[in-house]
Formats: sequence, structure tokens, C-alpha cells
Amino acid sequence: MRFNLSSTALSSRLLTLSKVPNSKNSMAILDCFRFGVHNNQLTLTASDNENVVWNVLNLDESDGEGDFCVNGKTIINAVRELPEQPLSIDVNFDEMKIYINYQNGNYDFPIHSAEEWPQLAPVDDNAVSLTISAEALLGSLSRSLFATAQEELRPVMNGVYFDLTPDCLAIVASDGHKLVRNQNFAVRSDNPASFIMPKKPATLLKNVLSKDGGDVVIRFDGRAAEINYGDGVLYCRLIEGRYPNYNSVIPSDNPNTLTIDRKILLSAVRRMLPFASDTSELIRFHLETGKLELSAQDIDFATNAKESITCDYNGVSMDIGFKGSSIVEILNNLESDSVIVELADPSRPGVIVPDEQPENENITMLAMPMLLEN
Repeated sequence: MRFNLSSTALSSRLLTLSKVPNSKNSMAILDCFRFGVHNNQLTLTASDNENVVWNVLNLDESDGEGDFCVNGKTIINAVRELPEQPLSIDVNFDEMKIYINYQNGNYDFPIHSAEEWPQLAPVDDNAVSLTISAEALLGSLSRSLFATAQEELRPVMNGVYFDLTPDCLAIVASDGHKLVRNQNFAVRSDNPASFIMPKKPATLLKNVLSKDGGDVVIRFDGRAAEINYGDGVLYCRLIEGRYPNYNSVIPSDNPNTLTIDRKILLSAVRRMLPFASDTSELIRFHLETGKLELSAQDIDFATNAKESITCDYNGVSMDIGFKGSSIVEILNNLESDSVIVELADPSRPGVIVPDEQPENENITMLAMPMLLEN
């Protein structure tokens, strides 16, 4: 079997797929990529036995069809340093070897039988299906992943929650200290359904999506999800369990509102953090009409910091504490020039939203308050 394709096209796809296998896999064959040549197309597949990603490349020329596996490190090292040029690849199934010919040289190394490749059960034929634009999905995942937890006792918190309702598709993540809710009102269903995608496949999906990638089709049942995007497919097993009622923790009545330049607030919080306690990272927000005062201290090391910022604040005078790193992460994952911080009282979470919401979307981020000592 012989086929020709671009060196950079092959290299870029392999580098993307290289993030799928684990550093130590349960099966030796998972250290490989699976190659499948059919109908003048090359299908590249990588798996860790729970997540599978496959991409399709159109071939310049092909003679013969077949499937085989190649060690991932070997093939990546062989092609990643090659400049853009056509590659001629010969596969000899009798010798179980692959021959890669390029302009100034050639490689040859062993291949493995594709029959060893593990097969995962497909998503059920009666699976729930939804369609969302790649741009909207990419934005929601990019804003949400930082808020996922790493808990052994509550694994449901370790993923991104997709909640399809008659009103919208909500994509949610929370670690108990902060929460992100992305609502897309262009995607909804009269039959509510939901699933929890683990952090690893959600990160893989974020890395392969592009803003101009068209529509993404997600099919899921109670066990697994299959995501079709552009020229690739991601299959992943889902986290089983019931996700907490995220809407119940978002205060609905927040009469005290602070509107402030996002980058100014972000920089100020970053300046306070080195002076806060390493364990709590507590930063005090003192709010009064037209002014925000940030302060931090570490009693153990006798450090103090204080900074005042002019802002637009409408509400009662208030002192409220937040974990500085959580505020930094929230502000880093918003893109608007200004943000609105909605507050009820010092014991209830602060709601942070962009001053302008994307079309057909609503982005809400939440930071839990911390106890202040007088």
C-alpha cells in the first residue's frame, strides 16, 4: 500500500493527537497512532481507552487500502522536523514495516497490527443530539475549564456540565469556590437532558475547535458522548452522577452593583496577592460610592497592602472578602473591557458578568465570599 500527503499536514495532526494518550497506558498498543487508508482518505486515531480522537486527511494520491498502527513517538520524531514537502509512504504488511520517503532521505520502522486496537462501544442509536456553533462551544469551554474541581470524593465536580433545557443550553463548571455558567439561548430542547464531560476530553475539544469551524454536533447517552467537529470526531466516556443544582447558589437579588474596567481590577488584585496569606489568599473589598478599596495582609510575615480605585458603585457601603486567585482566574477568562460585580451582602456570593453579553448568550461567573475578621 502506498499513499502521498503533505509533511506539515501529517505533523500538525499527529501533534494534536499526541495529547490524547496517557504517559503510561494500560495497553502497549495505545502508545501508537492508528492509521487507516480508505477511499483516498487517511484516518488518524489516538486513544487512552476512555477518550478517542480521530481526524480525516484527504490524500494527494493513494494505492491500496488498509489499517495499521505506528508508535507515536517514533512517527512524530520522524516528521516534525521536516520542512513542508510531499511525503511518499509505503506500507509493507508482509514485513510489517513502513517506509517514509522525503526529498533528501527516507525512514523505515516497524508497524503493528490494527487488530490489537481496542474497540469502544458506540454511542446508542437513540442518543440525544444537539448542534452548537464551534465558536460558541469554544468560548464556553475556554471560560469554564478553570473552574472545574479535582476531587476524589465528588467526581461529578471534576468535569464540565452540559444542561440542555427548554430555555437554553447551559455549560457549567464549579469547584465549590467559584462557578461559571454559560447560557446559549440558540440551543434548547423540549426534552431536558444533561451530561458531565470529564476535564481531559473537554480540554482536548477546546484545543481542536476553531472559531470558524462551523457547527459541532454532540450525541450523548448515559455513558458516552460523541462530538463531530469539522474534520474530526471526539469520543469520550462521561462522568456518572447527579450534578448539584447550580442555579440555586446564584443570588437573584443583588441591589449593589460595581462597574469597573476589567484590566484595572485584574492588575490591582494581582498587586495585592503577594501580600495576602499564602493559605487563604484573602483580599478585602471595601466598597463605597464611587470608590473601591482593596487590601491584603499576612499577619505571620507582617505584610500589608492597600489600593484605591475610582469606580462606578451604586449600593450601600460594604466590606466583603474574596479569594484573590479566584478573582484573577475569573477576570482572566472574561473578554469584555468592563465587568459588573453584583452583590447582595458580605455573606452571599459575588456575581461577576461582562458589561456586554455576546449575542444569544449569557455569561455568569460567581465567587464565594470569605469570612472577614474585624
